Amino acid sequence: MVGGVSSPVRAFKAVGGTPLFISRGKGSHIWSADGDRYIDYVCSWGPLIAGHSHPKVVQAVSAALPRGTSFGAPSENELKLAEKICACLPSIEKLRFVSSGTEATMSALRLARAFTRRDKLLKFDGCYHGHSDAFLTNAGSGLATLDVPSSEGVTAATAADTVTIPYNDTEALETAFSAHRGEFAAVIVEPVAGNMGVVPPEEGFLEAVRSLCTKDGSLLIFDEVITGFRLSLGGAQAVLGVRPDITCLGKIIGGGFPVGAYGGADELMRMVAPEGPVYQAGTLSGNPVAMAAGLATISLMEGGRGYRELDSSSGRLERGLREEAGRAGVAVTINRVGSMLGVFFTARRVTNFAQAKRTDRGLYAKFHRSMLDEGVYLPPSAFETLFLSTAHSDADLEATVRASRTAFEKCSARPS
Repeated sequence: MVGGVSSPVRAFKAVGGTPLFISRGKGSHIWSADGDRYIDYVCSWGPLIAGHSHPKVVQAVSAALPRGTSFGAPSENELKLAEKICACLPSIEKLRFVSSGTEATMSALRLARAFTRRDKLLKFDGCYHGHSDAFLTNAGSGLATLDVPSSEGVTAATAADTVTIPYNDTEALETAFSAHRGEFAAVIVEPVAGNMGVVPPEEGFLEAVRSLCTKDGSLLIFDEVITGFRLSLGGAQAVLGVRPDITCLGKIIGGGFPVGAYGGADELMRMVAPEGPVYQAGTLSGNPVAMAAGLATISLMEGGRGYRELDSSSGRLERGLREEAGRAGVAVTINRVGSMLGVFFTARRVTNFAQAKRTDRGLYAKFHRSMLDEGVYLPPSAFETLFLSTAHSDADLEATVRASRTAFEKCSARPS
């Protein structure tokens, strides 16, 4: 495999050492091929909100498998999950299932361009929207990890249609709309950025994006591939009170299986084939096994109790990490939104990508290696998110905080 991995961010290039090959996962733990057990804060990059191999999810998948793994035709579970998503997110009246978050954002942009008859896209530094060409400028996630400002192979014409400005910068936002009045098909944004570490929106920022899109006739696309069903059943948009025109989903809605979706108002979505002229297709879209896993995962979070418990346990972990960093005299900034945490090795606030890049990557690498030695698996990148699941116990949190004491002490003893 290229680089020994199937996705760049899985490599340990940014933190040193050799990536773990995982043999199994259960609850809040994973086991490496060498038989070592770790408390997992990657959780498959977010979708495993109920932990690994939750019995209800396994049961749903086990029941679906004998009925068939793929049909290339509609199935009942597609309709059930679509109804569930539309009921949870009022901004979605109709949706289309795809097989990944990248497919969802790529298709949403195509739809926005067709609907508005405009070409340009506005995005924000450090936000990652998959690896479609239009989004690969100043992006987060693996590009930030590997210091790749934009991907080779993206044509100049494609790059010219993408305008990129700082996240949380309302003044830059207004300037961009003024300079490109009537040109933007869409603005795409992570309502809570999760691919440059965790960076929440500043007060009034998303409201300004919504207002300017409405005035200009541009569509607002929320990339909720991470936050959708992670922060609430209504996504970040329900928590923050800002309604997009198109919502992109992934990860959790398939319970850890490959899945994505994009949706919006009926008038807008009727432009997608076969009802309209915007073509998008996928043999494995709406895969019956993924639909079953998604329905089971969402059912586990209904009622809100799981989200309240996650917020409480995530708060305890945040406080514990802060205390241990302070005890060791290591400057950190921890941003948390619900069960998403970002740990930056800097004393200064982090509200955008430029500030996120102030983090001391060398210290994060040392912290990561020490935590791994102590049995705690963190993202192998200083620009990714720590995710908690309902399976993380008080004992897991206590063990993680104890491990961080050792790790922060090692960080305070630079150089190594």
